[in-house]
Parts: sequence; C-alpha cells; structure tokens
Amino acid sequence: MTSLPTPRRTLIAALFLPVALIGQQSPPAQSDSSNAASRRATSLKAATVTATRTATDVREVAAPVLVIDSLKIRSQLSNGAADLLRTEAGVDVVGTGVNQARPTIRGQRGQRILLLEDGMRLNNSRRQQDFGEIPSLVDADQLSRIEVVRGPSSVLYGTDAIGGVVNLITRAPAFGRAEKVAGRVTYQYGGAGTLGKTSANLGLQSGNWAFDLSGSARVAGDYEAPAGSYGKVKLANNTALVNSGVRDQNVAGTVAWRASDNANVFAKYERYAADNAGFGYVPAALIGGDQTLIDIRYPRQEFGKFSTGAHLTALGSPMADKFDVTAYRQKNTRDLAQHIFALFGPGTPPGAGVDITTANFTDITSTGFRAEASKVAGKAIVTYGVDLFSDNSINRDTSKTTIVGFGPPMNQYSGRAQVPNATLTSYGAFVQSDFRLHERFSLIVGGRSQQVQSSPKATAGRTDAIASYSDGTVVYAANGVYRMTDNTSIVATVGRGFRSPNLVERYFEGPTPEGSAYQKGTPDLLAETSLNIDGGIKYRNSWLTSEGSLFQNDIHDGIVIAKTGAKQGTLPVYTNVNVGKLRIKGAEVSATALVGAGFTLGANYSTVKSTNVSAPDSPVGDTYSSKLNASLGWTDHSGRFWSEYGVRRNGEQKDIAATASPVGPVLPSFTTQSIRVGMRGWMLGGFRQDVTIGVNNIGNVLYSEAANASFFRPEPGRHVVLSFSTAF
Repeated sequence: MTSLPTPRRTLIAALFLPVALIGQQSPPAQSDSSNAASRRATSLKAATVTATRTATDVREVAAPVLVIDSLKIRSQLSNGAADLLRTEAGVDVVGTGVNQARPTIRGQRGQRILLLEDGMRLNNSRRQQDFGEIPSLVDADQLSRIEVVRGPSSVLYGTDAIGGVVNLITRAPAFGRAEKVAGRVTYQYGGAGTLGKTSANLGLQSGNWAFDLSGSARVAGDYEAPAGSYGKVKLANNTALVNSGVRDQNVAGTVAWRASDNANVFAKYERYAADNAGFGYVPAALIGGDQTLIDIRYPRQEFGKFSTGAHLTALGSPMADKFDVTAYRQKNTRDLAQHIFALFGPGTPPGAGVDITTANFTDITSTGFRAEASKVAGKAIVTYGVDLFSDNSINRDTSKTTIVGFGPPMNQYSGRAQVPNATLTSYGAFVQSDFRLHERFSLIVGGRSQQVQSSPKATAGRTDAIASYSDGTVVYAANGVYRMTDNTSIVATVGRGFRSPNLVERYFEGPTPEGSAYQKGTPDLLAETSLNIDGGIKYRNSWLTSEGSLFQNDIHDGIVIAKTGAKQGTLPVYTNVNVGKLRIKGAEVSATALVGAGFTLGANYSTVKSTNVSAPDSPVGDTYSSKLNASLGWTDHSGRFWSEYGVRRNGEQKDIAATASPVGPVLPSFTTQSIRVGMRGWMLGGFRQDVTIGVNNIGNVLYSEAANASFFRPEPGRHVVLSFSTAF
C-alpha cells in the first residue's frame, strides 16, 4: 500500500483521535517518579474538541481556548464548574452560593453564553436574560475536563454562542482489551456554610460493553461573609448571606457498546434535584444604601435528561470518513419564590412601601438533535452537519402586591402568567473547512444558516393576542494560524455571531425578578448579531507555555433593559430594547512555566471594557475591569505530595451606574489568597487514598464579585476545605 503524505496522515490522526482515545488500552504501569515526570511534562499541553469539533492541540487553534483538566477539577475542591473560572483569564462568575454560580466570558453572561454538556445544549429559553443555566446540573465529580471558547462560536453551535461557549465534558465509559472494574468514593467538606458532600462512581468494562455510574448528595447551609469594609458597605460582624445554601443530589449512568473498532453507540441518563437553592442576600439594614429587600429562592428544581448517540469512523465513503449523531430529551422543572419589599422614600410615611411576593412554576421540555460528518479531502478536513432543538415551556404564576404605610394594607392579587406558554424552535446547517495550506499555515473557514422561531400558545389567565416571531441569519468565521517557528504561532480570528431573543426577553410581563420595577414585554425584538476580531500569539517549549491576545466584539442590536418613563401602579416600567451597538474589547495574557525541582509557576492577566456605543454615558460594565492571577505549585519527585498557593487581584471598576449598588459609584479592588496541599496514591488495604486540604480567602477579606455587587452578595470569609477519597 502506498503510504500517505505526512500532512494527510496528520489530518487523519486528528480526525480519528477522539475515537482512538475511547478504544485505547490503558498504558502499562509506571513508577511513581515516571508518572510524576509524565504529569509535569504534559501539564503544558492541552487539546480541545469544542473549538474545532476535532481533537486539536490548543496551540494549533486560532480561537482563545481554555482547558481545565480532571486533575485541576479534583484538586481545587470547587462547588461547581463555574467556580473554577475565577482564576482563569477572560472568564468570571455571576451568582453566589454553592449552586447558583454561572459563567461570564469577556464581560458577557446569561443568554450570551452557551452552556454545553458533551457538546449538547444545556441552555433553555425560559431563563432570565442575565442568568443562563446553572452548570451545577452536571456534578463536578462527573467531569473529565472543561473547555471554554472565549468569543463567538455561532458557526458550530448557533444561537446563544455570541459571547462564548462552556463545554462540560463528562467522564465516558472506557474500552480496553481486558475486563476491568474501577471506582471511587469521595467525601468533601467545606467550611463556608458547613458543606458536606458524598460522591461515588463506578466504571465497568466487559467485552464490548462498558458502563459508568455516578452519584452525589450535598448539603450546605448559609455561609458567612467576614466583618470589614467594601466601598460604602461596612459590616461590623460576620454576616450570613441568607438563603445561600442548598440541598441537592445528582445521579448519572452511561452504557456504551462497541460494535467494532470503528463503531460505538452510547445511551446516558442523568438527573439533578435541588431544594431551597437561593441567590442569597444580606439584610438591607446591615448594608445601608438602598433598603430594598430582594429574596429569590428556588424551593425545588428537577432536571432529567436522556441522551444517545453513535460514532462511526473509517467509513471510506466519498462523503464522510467520520460520522457522529446525537439526540437528547431533557425536562427542567423549577419553582421560583420571590419576595421584594421596597420603601417609597422621602415624602411618604416612615415604613411605607410596596411588598411583592411572587411564585412561578416553569416546566420546560427540550428536544435536540445533531448530525455531523467529517471528511479528509486533500489537505483539508471538512466538517458539516445539521442541528435542531425545540424548547416547549409551560408557565404558571401567582403574585400578591401589598401597599403598606397608608392605613390598612392594600392588596392586589394576580394569577396571570408572566410569560405565556410557548415554544422556541431552532434549525441550523453548518459547514467548516480546515485547510492546511502550508506546513506552517492553516486556515479554518466556515458558515452557518439558522432559523429560530418563537410561538406563544393559549395560556390560562392570558387573553392578549401575542404574535409569533422568527429570526433567520447567516453567520461566518475565518481563523488563521501561522507557525513562525516550531514553538511560536501567530493566530487571528474574525467572525459573526448570532443570538435570538429568548421567551423571557420577548414576552415577560410583570414585577422584575430583581428590584422594585415592572417589566413590559417586547415581542418584536430583533436578534443580536456581532462582529468579533481576535488576534494574538502562542508560544510553547518544553518548560514554558504562554499566549496573549487582543479582542473586540461589536454586538449590533444589542438587547438591554431600559426605563420607559411610565408607571404600573407605583412601579416604574422597564422594557427590553435593541440598541445600535455594544462594544466589548480587552486583552488577555497567560503563562505557565516548569521552573525546576518540581515547581510550577503560573500567571494570567486580563482586562475588559464594555461600552454602549450608541449612548457612551450609559455604563454597561458588570464584570471586572482587570484581573490578575498568580500561582505557585509544587509536586515532589514521586508525584505523591503536592501543594499550591494562589492569589487573585481584581482591579477597581468605575463603569457602573452611581445608584446601582450600595457599594457606591466605584467597585473597589480586592485581593484574595488560597492554599492547598495534598497527597495522592497512598495505598491502604489495596485501595488508593487521596487527601486534599485547603484554605480559601486566607486574608478573610470582605468583597463581592463585580456582577454580584449591585445587590451586594459578598463572598465567604476565610474557610477550610477538605476532601478524602478512596479508589480501586
């Protein structure tokens, strides 16, 4: 047989790598010192499947990509995937508590971030526009890695990927040549809220069948913020963040069947349930400023998902060498309880105000499908396919509004659904080609056509006629990588993004979930589109990996909330509107170095600024202005003992409205520190034992993440975290 040219062999290897990894045999046992050396050598390397849909070295990808591996996930003892982003460049979190943290990418959050699980959509169209789906739906102990694409990825993933993508990649059943049973049991303790979590997983392979089962149960109480000052807020004593705890459980099971070396299928079921999960609040009397009480809780949330798929390789077809198909159906039900009390202020009797209690029940069922093929054609890999999803939302709402302070309380009741029952359906087709034009230059170009339709249905308590709306668009992207040397690559990307308004943005009408206001629906909102430009440099040798990038993302017809000037009773009326252009720009730099004697030094710096180009005096920033992270890690020669010290400094943020936060017109800078030490691979009774202990917020600093400062939801004070696991 004539051998393939080297570039073609490289392309095919990249194309088939994901399946090859599934079926590969476990490597032979190595000595502890060999394992440690291997871990240190590979710690500077990472591959991504999210950015290109084929396993690709991050250095060979033009898009800025972040990969968090399983070792870091386990060692950080985080409450969820979003918490792991606090110390990474270009990403951040919004929300507090152990299960309400959500990702922010380059200042974009909520519905502008697409959350995936194993490449399948987790977003749903009934979430508030500023709060996307919670990553806690997928237990951190189930994750093999997390991949984050910073910047639009609409060509591959469609609507909602206008700001970036977070892909939670779970542990998959592994095929080898011998029958194998493996498992792990872990207990985790957290001093913030006295968290206790027990988790277990079991993997089994027998012949051509492989199984993976896992489950966890967690209980956490309200955590305490430390005494201190943050801007205008002063806490004299340690203060509980009320309703910041949770009681939740997560189970998942996957079965895979290997029909041949080139074909396998899987089926997976997972379920998440949570009780009394809240956003948390500090009693208004303790923080001064706006005395509005805002208490938001989810008394109950249940999420269930069934997914299945098939992976075929070495097809030898003129149309495809590899073919993947996945389908899923998920159901997400949740109860929302909201209590708002706002004082009327000067000129009214003391204590006069409006008291609003709202209860919402949402049942949303989502069905999705994706079929994707890849073909090696000359010096190119062509990936193409179709995808679709449909969200069917059923809603029930009750509310009670009470005016107090003017004699006997005046009550008003409503059973009108704030969002009508509706469906949101999306269809898309895409194609992307990775051209290896030269041994040092590759170009990836792609495009997508997508149609999204929102269709209200008959809803109890709603007699108003609401029209259906449809958005259609074509987006594109072009990415280039030029390898100046064997160690240095110049990268650049340009592309358009797309996001259709969800059901809440179009149709929500009622008291706002946060704040004393009333929101009117805007059914005829236009879709957001964006033009993103990224450029940077990546460098890697045997001991150093580093990269830097500059970016600018212009979002056209950006959706923002605006005051109308009208009133609904005593509440000011707001509505969503399209604005001409939102501009987000910034820079990111990161580096990791193996400095010898088992030490690893890492650092990253990022800055981001958001501007409403149509109204420059209207602040839109709700993230950090700048962020610096540094870490120093050590692993002994055997790989058994390790430690890590980390420090993070968030810069001062001036780009906020003067009355937006009790903190004041400027969010102060803050610095937090953490330390962790651990032992891996201690054998006891034939079982492997791993122990990790750490301290977070060593300085016991009072602070709030920028996106949580508007209603001042501070982070926990100094607390201990501990994990103990036994594996076989």
